[in-house]
Amino acid sequence: MSRIELSERSGLTEATISKIVRSLLLDGLVVEAGFGDSTGGKRPVLLTLNTDSRYALGISLDAQHIVYVLSDVSGRAVHKMTTDGTGTSKPADVIKRVASEFGRLLRRNGIDRSDVIGIGVAGAGRLDSSGGVLRSSRKASAWEDFAVEDTLSEASGLPVILDNDANCAALGEFWSGRVPATRDFATVYMATGIGCGIVINGDIYRGASSNVGEIGHVILQVDGPECWCGSRGCLEMLAAPAVVVQRARQNAQLTQRLGIGDQHIDVRHAFAAIGKAAAAGDDDAAALITEAAMYLSKAVLGVVNMLDINTLFLGGPGFAEAGNIYLATVRDELERFAFMRTVHPVSVEMSAVGPEAAALGAASVVLHSHLTPHHASTRRGQQRAEKTVEKTT
Repeated sequence: MSRIELSERSGLTEATISKIVRSLLLDGLVVEAGFGDSTGGKRPVLLTLNTDSRYALGISLDAQHIVYVLSDVSGRAVHKMTTDGTGTSKPADVIKRVASEFGRLLRRNGIDRSDVIGIGVAGAGRLDSSGGVLRSSRKASAWEDFAVEDTLSEASGLPVILDNDANCAALGEFWSGRVPATRDFATVYMATGIGCGIVINGDIYRGASSNVGEIGHVILQVDGPECWCGSRGCLEMLAAPAVVVQRARQNAQLTQRLGIGDQHIDVRHAFAAIGKAAAAGDDDAAALITEAAMYLSKAVLGVVNMLDINTLFLGGPGFAEAGNIYLATVRDELERFAFMRTVHPVSVEMSAVGPEAAALGAASVVLHSHLTPHHASTRRGQQRAEKTVEKTT
């Protein structure tokens, strides 16, 4: 794109654009890439992003696996690595290991640490926007009040931004270029729990405390099972992977067929086995997944009706094996009952990012804060962007 085109699209004067471009060229973020067609005068010089000029690291912290994704400036994943999960290890020990593994990833791919603008961390649980910690994470209480951002920043020497895994997955979808910048959408993310990231006007909608989208705690049964959050009948207590596994183990024949009777088999692997069996046509497994998908579709219907969105993605490891069942169920629910169905359809697709959606999205959070600071309009966005710029400087 030429400087003139940039001026026309942005509404800034050509002089202002030339000044900005000069700075970006000196910084190596933009390079000149030949000439455009002449319209009667000199041929315009074309500009393009220098995608190899900077990198961002995204990390998804999970009990089963820690996923690392190194992305370039365009948001494209260029290197990936998966290691053992957090398990029951102390947070401080995990962060020390993460810093070491990050260094190994850079050395293996010949990338200088100075070219990495920051680290984004995706984690489950409620965020404390003031301190960069995770509160009330269901499985790992030791992570509550643990200062992930500050500890990892000190260990790695880089600025760190912590965000909810569903928010990260949604922002990763946005940076993938699959969704037009003008379109609002939501991403339902399922791993251990179920969350929802919402993108409005090209940025994550966060709410008062950066905890918008807790779809897992939408109440679907007033007198339903008690949830760890203190309420009853939450979506997570009716459709989360752990609940599906629990119900599967009440069926002795299904348990034996799938080999998931051993209580030492973790929920993630047991749920994957159920999902594979359901996708392959096992009636018992399919019934369990379909029931969970029905509960999920009801919660999604509420989100669609409330926000009047027309684009929805399903992402995360929870959809890896039986995603088509969830997809068909949610689509059917919205086609039949979405309040605005006669005005516009709702497109529902599986995430194009894949199981590493949260990690790539975490890298996108860094890019978003560093390269598009005008989007960081919420309280947490301002704090994280300012912190990133300050540490980078």
